[in-house]
Amino acid sequence: MRSTRRTLSTALALAGLLVAAPSWAQSPPKVALVMKSLANEFFLTMEEGAKAHQKANAKQYTLLANGIKDETDAAAQIRIVEQMVAQKVDALVIAPADSKALVPAIKAAADKGVLVVNIDNRLDEAALKEKGLQVPFVGPDNRAGAKLVGDALAKTLKAGDKVGIIEGVSTTFNAQQRTLGYQDAMKAAGITVVGVQSGQWEIDKGNQVASSMLREHPDLKALLAGNDSMALGAVAAVKAAGKTGKVAVVGYDNISAIKPMLKDGRVLATADQFAAKQAVFGIETALKALAAKTPQAGMPAEIKTDVVLVTKDSK
Repeated sequence: MRSTRRTLSTALALAGLLVAAPSWAQSPPKVALVMKSLANEFFLTMEEGAKAHQKANAKQYTLLANGIKDETDAAAQIRIVEQMVAQKVDALVIAPADSKALVPAIKAAADKGVLVVNIDNRLDEAALKEKGLQVPFVGPDNRAGAKLVGDALAKTLKAGDKVGIIEGVSTTFNAQQRTLGYQDAMKAAGITVVGVQSGQWEIDKGNQVASSMLREHPDLKALLAGNDSMALGAVAAVKAAGKTGKVAVVGYDNISAIKPMLKDGRVLATADQFAAKQAVFGIETALKALAAKTPQAGMPAEIKTDVVLVTKDSK
């Protein structure tokens, strides 16, 4: 009887060890992709790219893809992160809705052994440092990308012309960087930025801001939108004001809805940061780290990806 108990105890202990072992050690790792609003075509394209990659690499990992309804709903995104941790994912690839607000939830995930990779919108460096956390940012240089777009616009304007900037969610790093890139280009060309207002990354909000700027500045020559969704809203505002062809619009993201507008001139330029590949870059970074058993603290600070200018002449 005593021998039987010992055998049973040994079996249970071994079973406990198996349960405690990380899931990727025995089966394909589970990767959570947490995005911003799937109502934004950019993130929908990102999700589709990630799912296609997982399907092509089904034996390598499983994917849980999630997004929020509202670009500004950081609280909902925090809840998703907590749910993913509860589901014992091995890695979290996240495009944070807020550069600072998500840091505590990400720290909690990392403390439970979840490997975290940051894409699209960079987490706040000071907030990460305060938590003693190293999270790699895999993505493009948003400031450089926006300057490419701004420079293209500047070639169609003259010194002293007035323009307005429609910013994304102002607490996000990529919104701030795109605004800076636009300002860099306008300053270099001697063009006056009459105002910077947030359109919250959304079509309707972008339309409201554009309409307000057009009313306030009847001599406005262009609107620089921080993403293509807001650019769509700006195009509608320009049309409603009877200024199509008189007020230029530029955007950022190269979503499919903007392409006919590039072709007919309603939008002058945008930037492509390859939405379908954004999540894939982050997922591959996470998978390599898991395979190499690289700890969070051993991850690189940044992995740059491409961003290119897109105009009606782009192939």
